[in-house]
Amino acid sequence: MVDVGTPVSQPPDDVDLAMMAKALAHPARLRILRVLDSRQACVTGDVVVELGLAQSTVSEHLRILREAGLIQGEIEGPRTRYCVNTSGLAALKAGIAAL
Repeated sequence: MVDVGTPVSQPPDDVDLAMMAKALAHPARLRILRVLDSRQACVTGDVVVELGLAQSTVSEHLRILREAGLIQGEIEGPRTRYCVNTSGLAALKAGIAAL
């Protein structure tokens, strides 16, 4: 998911690394990351259709991923467009490599 050209990031502190790991500890959130990576970006409704889960469930998973810094959202009118946060994933990779 991380672009080859993404600069190496500093490892996050233990609290942030644990938050990122916890965010990845659910199959639906892993699927969301894969969907966002394959589409570059999409709105919540697109993720709902792709996963086949309730909108409220998808919104909660998106919130957790966003708070962990693994995705980012941009408000476009009444919708939020989500994409993978490549710097967040680079930080996660650096944190795991430093273990």
